Amino acid sequence: MPTDIEIAQAAQLQQILPLAQARLGLPQEALSPYGHFKAKLSLDHIATLADRPDGHLVLVTAITPTPPGEGKTTTTVGLGDGLNHIGKRAMICLREPSLGPCFGMKGGAAGGGHAQVVPMEDINLHFTGDFHAIALAHNLLAAMLDNHIHHGNALGLDVRRITWRRVVDMNDRALRHIMVALGGSGNGYPREDGFDIVVASEVMAILCLSASLSDLKERLGRIVVGYTAARQPVTARDLKADGAMAALLKDALAPNLVQTLEGNPAFVHGGPFANIAHGCNSVIATRTALKLADYVVTEAGFGADLGAEKFMDIKCRKASLKPACAVLVATVRALKHHGGRLQGLAALEAGMVNLQRHVENLSQHHGLPVIVAINRFDADTDEELALLARQCAAWGVECVLATHWGEGGAGAADLARAVVKCCETASSQARGLYDDALPLDQKIRTVASKIYRAAMVSFEPRAQQQLHEFQAQGYDRLPVCIAKTQYSFSADPSQLGAPEGHVLRVRELRLNAGAEFVTAICGDIMTMPGLPKHPAAERIDVDAAGRISGLF
Repeated sequence: MPTDIEIAQAAQLQQILPLAQARLGLPQEALSPYGHFKAKLSLDHIATLADRPDGHLVLVTAITPTPPGEGKTTTTVGLGDGLNHIGKRAMICLREPSLGPCFGMKGGAAGGGHAQVVPMEDINLHFTGDFHAIALAHNLLAAMLDNHIHHGNALGLDVRRITWRRVVDMNDRALRHIMVALGGSGNGYPREDGFDIVVASEVMAILCLSASLSDLKERLGRIVVGYTAARQPVTARDLKADGAMAALLKDALAPNLVQTLEGNPAFVHGGPFANIAHGCNSVIATRTALKLADYVVTEAGFGADLGAEKFMDIKCRKASLKPACAVLVATVRALKHHGGRLQGLAALEAGMVNLQRHVENLSQHHGLPVIVAINRFDADTDEELALLARQCAAWGVECVLATHWGEGGAGAADLARAVVKCCETASSQARGLYDDALPLDQKIRTVASKIYRAAMVSFEPRAQQQLHEFQAQGYDRLPVCIAKTQYSFSADPSQLGAPEGHVLRVRELRLNAGAEFVTAICGDIMTMPGLPKHPAAERIDVDAAGRISGLF
């Protein structure tokens, strides 16, 4: 059986400029090509689309995943192809993969099998350079901050209260906590520092939530980099860094247009992680797609407790988006995993509490009509699939078997028809969990109690102090972004199924004043992941002809 990369390399891609004109009506001058098969759509042209009506927005999310993932991106691609296969005008909007996980656990994140976005190698590696621009803009601010301190510190920054860390797009645990400016007075003032991965950067979040270049620059200026001894915030605008950062990000803000294996248009733009950030592609890409297509399929990272909640409470809140329905991806493999130590049908039946919890959260708390999509694996038995279908029917939820990995759009045609019917007949009451006016601690408690079914939230002393400080500084009206493990409803990855009555422990809070949300770091989650014992990088290679292998 061919691998994902072999399938992608065997595909006959269409040149992106003719494709964009034929499928989306985009003139050639509106696009900046990066080679033959990928291009950026100009912000000027996007502005001309404002008066067009919006299409239907479909959110693809998932149950609590196993480490390999349950095929959420693959299903997003397959559903987009499936909608086009049944004659609908559809686009997909995905995040860009991060190099850290690609070389760590995932080995790639552009879909799989016959449901991929291409050129697969480009998308998984440097693509159009967006992540590099984000890293440069982020680290430019870090350099200007230390330079300001070195040259007299006129703003009075307290070096013990600097909050702006550096970033790199690679999993590197050795950089989590470091010392900088060693080696004498010519190198600045020594202090503690550290690195996060690029997908956790506030600059990434800002780019993905900005509505325009002017909005981007305004948000960059509001970034808080640290505090004075009197605990007054110091911003990127105070350091006069916002203009140069915006200049570095000018091209990165334009969405990237590529295609699926079946030649259907796709935006792949932005890439915040869902367990440590808000996990959605850019607002600009989503809004633009809604002007260009009748159906727009987008994903939110990891399980619905993380990706879908943040999609609703951060992205949709800020961008005034209203999804028509949610497609909840499940696999027999993952549900049996959540069944614990049981085997066979007993494990599947026990593990379905995880699926039920996600269905309830999406429908009851977010007001979304839900379709369960079973991403079929070869090992799934007819008995297992029948049990799943019966259980979903008992809950009153439509369950559709999808075989897009092996069959492309044709394998997702039934799912596509179910989505169209839902968009046309169901009434979406899409909503967030809480009001803006709710205090930060109550917003965190609301997510913890309603979505995670936690009994209580425990704020460690540092987090408790930060709550008081952020409220005093006027940031209490911001939404919250909870950073926790993706492998459980709780903050403990070993608690499978649908745990309840647990305690959510908040270690610290991080203010994202430009992105306009507050991140709560919970449990043992890290904003700089590490590589596994045998990272995917060990299997990635390139031959003398430049042909890449090992991405999957």
